[in-house]
Amino acid sequence: MAEHDFRRTAFNPSHTLIECRTLGAGLFQVTGQGGGVQPGDRLICTVKGSRDLPLRLTVEKVRYLINPAGQWTATAKGPDLRGQSVLGWSITCDQCAREQAFEFLAAERDDLPARTQKAVARIAELGWQPVGENHLCPACARQQAHG
Repeated sequence: MAEHDFRRTAFNPSHTLIECRTLGAGLFQVTGQGGGVQPGDRLICTVKGSRDLPLRLTVEKVRYLINPAGQWTATAKGPDLRGQSVLGWSITCDQCAREQAFEFLAAERDDLPARTQKAVARIAELGWQPVGENHLCPACARQQAHG
């Protein structure tokens, strides 16, 4: 089982995502070029409407096309994005004042505490460390850990 990164930020010319569309709840059709994708592989795409929020999918079936060579279409399972919105917030490091914009998924029905909890989980994925009510950017967190 391999992992293939098709996010826009990857800039991998041998992997090109042509289309990723929702077929149903948690079911996607992905069309791409290159990568040697096989059933059971993981694809990382970008959530629609987002700059860099990862969408992790597991390939169920792949059909390679004869023309153009190397192009394929796959069905894949992933999260059910119905009722979910991409939100953009920003965070500032309480030590060096570095600011970073970030995106996360939240349900449209989520209240502020629920959205805040999802935002905290996303910034943790990005390497930010909570220190009480404060947050440290990845560089300051590393410095404090080794300090």
